Amino acid sequence: MMQDIFETFRQNANAAAAMPMSAYMRNLFPYLGIPKPKRAELSKDFLNRAKKATEVDWKFINKCWDAREREFQGLALDYLKAVAGHLTIGDIPRLKKLAITKSWWDTIDYLDKIVGEIAMRNPKVNDMLLEWSVDDNFWLRRIAIDHQLYRKEKTDVKLLEKIITNNFGSDEFFINKAIGWSLREYSKTNPEWVRKFIGKYKNKMARLSIREASKYI
Repeated sequence: MMQDIFETFRQNANAAAAMPMSAYMRNLFPYLGIPKPKRAELSKDFLNRAKKATEVDWKFINKCWDAREREFQGLALDYLKAVAGHLTIGDIPRLKKLAITKSWWDTIDYLDKIVGEIAMRNPKVNDMLLEWSVDDNFWLRRIAIDHQLYRKEKTDVKLLEKIITNNFGSDEFFINKAIGWSLREYSKTNPEWVRKFIGKYKNKMARLSIREASKYI
């Protein structure tokens, strides 16, 4: 089954489409040239079967991550979503390895949701995320900042505040954008909390973070 999906993807390669797809990602990764809707169509049956599994196939995930073409990392993330209910705190180190390998916003902004779902089920993950929030790898810090996106009233505001303040003073675009994004999303649920947060820390926040956080308030 694993080999079949790899062969299916390669048989549907489109060299003409691959070049602009790679260019959009700053030529950091080669592509087969399979757009996301087509990828979803090709992998639909495979992922439906994966949903019936009782355990996570990390051999498959790692094979996808080792593959050259970016579509395979996308396939691994789709697979992780399909088996998300089976992921536990014990999988966090493996997810961390994915996060720091072949890192770019497309994988990171998918992994933050997956990690966030595990943290919702097991609050012990919060301690790990606090460690990630001060890690030298800014992609791990971005996951920590944004892992509570879309939690709405279930957002742990103390944890959110601690993780964000741990990242003040950064000149990294992806960090300051993540701070603004997390606050902007939470402002849809609790605008007053976000207003007070900005008022309290505006002298320490990057302009980008403030601009993004203030979009809906």
